[in-house]
Amino acid sequence: PADVDPLFSFRNDPDVNRFMLRTHVDAETFRRELLAAPDSDVDFLCVAEREGDVVGLGYLEVVDGMGQPGMPLRTEGRIGYLVHPDHWGTGVGRGVADGLLRAAFDVLGLRRVTAGCNADNLASVRILEGVGMRREQHGIADSWHAELGWVDGYEYGLLATEWREQHAADES
Repeated sequence: PADVDPLFSFRNDPDVNRFMLRTHVDAETFRRELLAAPDSDVDFLCVAEREGDVVGLGYLEVVDGMGQPGMPLRTEGRIGYLVHPDHWGTGVGRGVADGLLRAAFDVLGLRRVTAGCNADNLASVRILEGVGMRREQHGIADSWHAELGWVDGYEYGLLATEWREQHAADES
């Protein structure tokens, strides 16, 4: 709860929201959504701190994949993050994304994780590719943005098997 106000202080910053589809959230909705996560079986949050200051937020949502009847449930996840503009380019976003993937694969045992970003958000492209995610889709004018109109989006994915292969050297 102590992190909600510091996070909200930059959540609606126009620079932070430039590439977010939900460009504004009211304080009570934000507080309610964040404080509900600890009681959820499918929504997980993490907070990034640097020298005692809250500088980022990451989320991991466990989801059911699309598939045929009988497909195992809750084997996939979706990640996202927000970083305070004063800390852009310092590795916070990549650290949060990497931590979310570690939680998804090493703790929750998920099979696959996805993430999306606006195609013009080159910082997120670098983060997602930097943590080993593969670009799987380029959606042309597939998302409505309240201020930018129709925007292109990228969808990234990573399988647990790929994660383990990428991190095999870390374990030896």
